[in-house]
Amino acid sequence: MQDFLLRERQGVISDRLRLNGRVLATELALEFGVSEDTVRRDLREMAAAGLCERVYGGALPISPARGSLTQRIGFAVDRKQALARAATQQIAAGSTVFFDAGSTNLAIANALPDELALTAATNAPAIAAALIDKPSVNVILIGGMVDRQTGGSLGAKALRDMEQISPDLCILGACGVDLEAGITAFGFEDAEFKRYAASRSKKVLVAATSEKFGTAAPHGILPVAHCECLVVEHDADPAILADYRARGCRTVVAEKTN
Repeated sequence: MQDFLLRERQGVISDRLRLNGRVLATELALEFGVSEDTVRRDLREMAAAGLCERVYGGALPISPARGSLTQRIGFAVDRKQALARAATQQIAAGSTVFFDAGSTNLAIANALPDELALTAATNAPAIAAALIDKPSVNVILIGGMVDRQTGGSLGAKALRDMEQISPDLCILGACGVDLEAGITAFGFEDAEFKRYAASRSKKVLVAATSEKFGTAAPHGILPVAHCECLVVEHDADPAILADYRARGCRTVVAEKTN
């Protein structure tokens, strides 16, 4: 395919992202008969338009995890509940757990057995409200300005509060999950807080719905190798899960939903 015009190239790139989940600049340059600089410029323009997310060597589909917390709570409810049931099995009695803001993490908080005793810290008022009804859970609410998009406190006050806590487990929210791009988030301050919360914790767990895998958001949080446990849906590709395990990330598969 020679002499592709800009719109034609970007149309093909969009199709490849949809079908394959990733494109490489070197391969596209050969296919289009243009320089890698031209392809990288195409990808930058597409990223600026919100059509893809640039990563080293190419691009990924943009993560679908946009919208306010209220909107996300109503999406894939049954699937998130299945993830939540699997995630609660990874929480040890008597431990200190940080619950990051997010709709899946809210489902995990709601799914905690009433008899499970632990200390729970969270920067999300909605998660704190769910946990306060658990008779065996002591709740620490991290303060600061609440971001409406994430539903969690962010900024200097939240970081100072987090500095006082050393969780056994960080249940981290993720906008995108990819072997190369790692765990990513849409907001700069959100990614900064998540990164710090993970660094304060002995272990990190991420529970994510299938559409987040193989996608990226603009701001990196941590490599998948720094995520000790990844909770996935029942239909996750075994070959892809093997790749995550090869990076040192234990995978837990949730039950099938009706």
